[in-house]
Amino acid sequence: MHLGNLCGAVQRWVTSQPAAESDAARDGAAVFCVVDLHALNGPYNPAELRQLTRELTTVLFAAGIDPNRALLFAQSHVAAIHTECTWLLNNVATVGELRRMTQFKDKSDGQESVTAGLFDYPVLMAADILLYDTEEVPVGDDQRQHVELTRDIAIRFNGRFGDTFTVPKATLPPSGARIMDLQQPSKKMSKSDGDSPGCVFILDDPKQIAKKIKTAVTDSETEIRYDTKAKPGISNLLDIYAACTHQSVAHAETQFSGQRYGDLKVAVADAVIEMLAPIQQRYHELSAEPGEVDRLLARGAARARERSAPVLERVRDAMGLLAPMR
Repeated sequence: MHLGNLCGAVQRWVTSQPAAESDAARDGAAVFCVVDLHALNGPYNPAELRQLTRELTTVLFAAGIDPNRALLFAQSHVAAIHTECTWLLNNVATVGELRRMTQFKDKSDGQESVTAGLFDYPVLMAADILLYDTEEVPVGDDQRQHVELTRDIAIRFNGRFGDTFTVPKATLPPSGARIMDLQQPSKKMSKSDGDSPGCVFILDDPKQIAKKIKTAVTDSETEIRYDTKAKPGISNLLDIYAACTHQSVAHAETQFSGQRYGDLKVAVADAVIEMLAPIQQRYHELSAEPGEVDRLLARGAARARERSAPVLERVRDAMGLLAPMR
């Protein structure tokens, strides 16, 4: 997981969790899924996939996802329900919609062949969302199009088969919705760039973080102001600072008015390091007990099956499938 994931989505996930003593917490109203099935749609190493699935789960718990206030599970642990729902929704979604997905076009550009999974994964994402009667989906800006597709599928399904799905909406953070690459601020920060100095990972050590931010691309001017077209590098640093310090970009812009680029970079690096320190500490504590993370995943999967199975039955019934004998 990188800084863009954390600021664009995970921070919102943490704050969206209900109070521990509420009925919503007991019902698992906040649902989070480690989407390991989605990870199969491109080249990957099986052993590394298992390792990264556990690592991501541990990071999410370390970042503040509370198993007593929310439901967190691995997608493949509830695969029968999620994949069946995907197939049913495939008969409502259209090829034209999937072709228009920006991420599909970007990832398939210039390739002679792509997997059917890469093409179809927005429908699996729709199933992930709709199976839990989801009302709000806190995402980064790059996933908004997929949530809009989910809405379209749900509305079309309800119109064709009757009121079955809750129609969700995407919610975006006020700042940090789209953290950009530090070396190429015209494109979003991405884990696919590997060890690129433009991507800050949640588990980078403080020296790595400081080096990446202090070498971030800016421009030949000296004025610190927010202008994504004329000053994408400076605007990105202001976005990061605002997200890490929980303030508006306008306030951050005022704070650094008249200062040097170097001053801004030092402040951004310090803010990122300070925000990540407790997450990294908790991550290392949890990593020392891998059995605990597996136990929490199993607990989450059991609760996820309880939540999603009745929704799948609604879908099957609405589409006219014969109910199995019990």
